Amino acid sequence: MISGLDYWRELPIKQQPEWPDTDAVGRASAQIASFPPLVFAGEVDILRERLARAASGEAFLLQGGDCAETFAGATADQIRNRVKTILQMAVVLTYGASMPVIKMGRMAGQFAKPRSSDTETRGDVTLPAYRGDIVNGYDFTPESRRADPSRLVQGYHTAASTLNLIRAFTQGGFADLRQVHSWNKGFASNPANHRYEQLAGQIDKAIRFMEAAGADFDELKRVEFYTAHEGLLMDYERPMTRIDSRTGTPYNTSAHFIWIGERTRDLDGAHVDFLSRVRNPIGVKLGPSTTPQAMQELIDKLDPNREPGRLTFITRMGAGTIRDALPPLLEAIKSADANPLWVTDPMHGNGITTPNGYKTRRFDDVVDEVKGFFESHRAVGTHPGGIHVELTGDDVTECLGGSERLDEASLATRYESLCDPRLNHKQSLELAFLVAEELGK
Repeated sequence: MISGLDYWRELPIKQQPEWPDTDAVGRASAQIASFPPLVFAGEVDILRERLARAASGEAFLLQGGDCAETFAGATADQIRNRVKTILQMAVVLTYGASMPVIKMGRMAGQFAKPRSSDTETRGDVTLPAYRGDIVNGYDFTPESRRADPSRLVQGYHTAASTLNLIRAFTQGGFADLRQVHSWNKGFASNPANHRYEQLAGQIDKAIRFMEAAGADFDELKRVEFYTAHEGLLMDYERPMTRIDSRTGTPYNTSAHFIWIGERTRDLDGAHVDFLSRVRNPIGVKLGPSTTPQAMQELIDKLDPNREPGRLTFITRMGAGTIRDALPPLLEAIKSADANPLWVTDPMHGNGITTPNGYKTRRFDDVVDEVKGFFESHRAVGTHPGGIHVELTGDDVTECLGGSERLDEASLATRYESLCDPRLNHKQSLELAFLVAEELGK
């Protein structure tokens, strides 16, 4: 008899690599199962409470980070810049909306990528698709593209060192609200940064006033910062799932929050079954073709007890579609007995490819989808609870537009993503100001 946590092995499964050596995969998974957890059950429980508040309109979730983390990109500078960018965005949102912002990185585990095809062909050569650094390499050679189980173990260690740095930055004084000006250091000057500096000045003034009035600001020294990634690669997620000694229930300790992608959310599939059995808050990506019935079935499977904070729907509809596709789901949820958190992912429905071959997104489309998300919620009377963006703290040139007016010719200047295009630091801050305005309405 297969235990509940392993019942997924009996079910159809998508988006898994073709490992050439299954024994080596088993050894790698067993090794990972012997390593310490990356996050703790108590932290996961606190996050569930925070997300419940966001679902009822009393907080807002900011989720951001790389499309696909790379092992080479796990440097102190790049991790710090990503954390700084999320902290800056959160300050803009908190100040603009006067509500708590839950800070969450697509970090310390976002190494595996779903692909639309198992192979990639260049000229007359066909090789396995790049499935993220935790599976194979990006270089287009047979050696690089061969799925390598030792990368699973490297994924764990890279996640651990990333998380170590995140904890140091967010608990050790770097994230102190009295440091809001210093978070701008090292970033190129531009209109978004200038606007941020003005806001930082207002925050400084408010804090000085409160200190003069005798307020105690120990709480400002550190921030809660949670990690999240797509729960895709079962040879990693299953060994990272542990039974909590306090409650005897399973937690996926690879991240605080795990989401199921649009490609793997089959109701009878392995991913939905497995994640229905862990205690973490779970997200599900919903594309424009999602029906109210499919949404209801996912709720019944993933949140049978209707537990506040348990289920998050991350909509990825596309700017041209969201105003038609989202309201029917929101109307249906009003008559249901569930209260999921609604988050917009304005990135994944807006991809385009330029004539010179770059995958990109138009900043205006990203902004338009965010506006459509807020408009839909306002029209129906539900809570817009968060935003999920692919971003980097670096000054890359991957998305068109924004105040710098990046055009197709400038994409080649500094295009570094191995998967999808990310907002750079300036575009991320611009977006935060826009979301703050929407929240203020």
